[in-house]
Amino acid sequence: METASSSRQFWKKRNSRENLDRFISNRSAMDFDYARYMLTGGGKENRVASSPAYRKLLEEALSLNRSRILAFRNKPPMKNDIPTFHQAKSSKPRRHIPLTWERTLDAPDLLDDYYLNLLDWGSKNVLSIALGSTVYLWDGSTSELVTIDEEMGPVTSVKFAPDGRQIAVGLNNSQVQIWDSTANNLLRTLRGGHVSRVGAMDWKWNNQILTTGGMDGKIFNNDPTASGWPVEEEIISFISGTVLRQWLHRHEEHTTAVKALAWCPYQANVLTSGGSDRCIKLWNTHTSACFNSVDTGSQVCALLWNKNKPELLSSHGFTQNQLTLWKYPSMVKMAELTSHTSRVLYMAQSPDGCTVASAAGDETLRFWNVFEMPQVAKPKPKTTAPEPFAHVSRIR
Repeated sequence: METASSSRQFWKKRNSRENLDRFISNRSAMDFDYARYMLTGGGKENRVASSPAYRKLLEEALSLNRSRILAFRNKPPMKNDIPTFHQAKSSKPRRHIPLTWERTLDAPDLLDDYYLNLLDWGSKNVLSIALGSTVYLWDGSTSELVTIDEEMGPVTSVKFAPDGRQIAVGLNNSQVQIWDSTANNLLRTLRGGHVSRVGAMDWKWNNQILTTGGMDGKIFNNDPTASGWPVEEEIISFISGTVLRQWLHRHEEHTTAVKALAWCPYQANVLTSGGSDRCIKLWNTHTSACFNSVDTGSQVCALLWNKNKPELLSSHGFTQNQLTLWKYPSMVKMAELTSHTSRVLYMAQSPDGCTVASAAGDETLRFWNVFEMPQVAKPKPKTTAPEPFAHVSRIR
């Protein structure tokens, strides 16, 4: 059997004594038999020219495999797998948003009514919730504030005053009661203004004006210390839900009932609204213009602003019954919190702005740490001024 060494000796190139130039080819100096032998696999007995693996390598080397053009060879490496010798300064990491609730409380007899406001969180860190005809207070332990008689109830709205002590209770019979939540005393009952249930209320910052909205389509600004019912009356046809009006401004882009309103804490002229038309709208109240509108995919039940960062939280109904966190002003969705099994009708924010309580038709009250704790600036170290002439030796 002929060995590889004998083959090489047999096909050894012939020497030429001619004067040759390395830049100009000379056919007489070429050994075509030896070249053909080397191209057909001579000297590499272990390589099989017809093997699929060899053909594939040859096609890739000669760019004959056109199916790989503009295609990834392998899965792109993960970011952590890419070696970096000169690593640039890392950008600020995105904050962690907990997607699960921290605590759940049972809320039996919570009314599943789109037009009521049955949850509030006072500045004294006390939570109020109306379950049927009873108002409960919760600050780690539960206490009962008041139970309304059947002919007056059920309770249709609750709202703490800015001092965290007084609380207004709106009733189905059109009355509003003002209670001292610390002493459990009824301070006053407002009668004679509305003719149907009071479903929305808010206090002005100085505790002197209580604004109430009723199913009769009227809004009253009330002075709880005065003898009469309203100090000012505004007739606003919000019962159909299609109109929001602020004095001379009128906003009419919602096509169905408006359920949620929230003023932006960073821009005094920005108002957000949401309703059963599934849209969140942002308004410039100076110009009455809607400068952004987002279709959320489900009815909007409540809106809350993050007090510490430009973020907006909304609660929704069918189909996911979720809480959605939005980045302002881009309105990019940051996170969705899903746990309720019925529409999330009510939301309230803790005094520090970090925790949100949500109540839904599934008769549960859930607490979420959705807003980040505000960063407290570290105090700068005190620097003592250098003593004058410290470098001069003292004379004793």
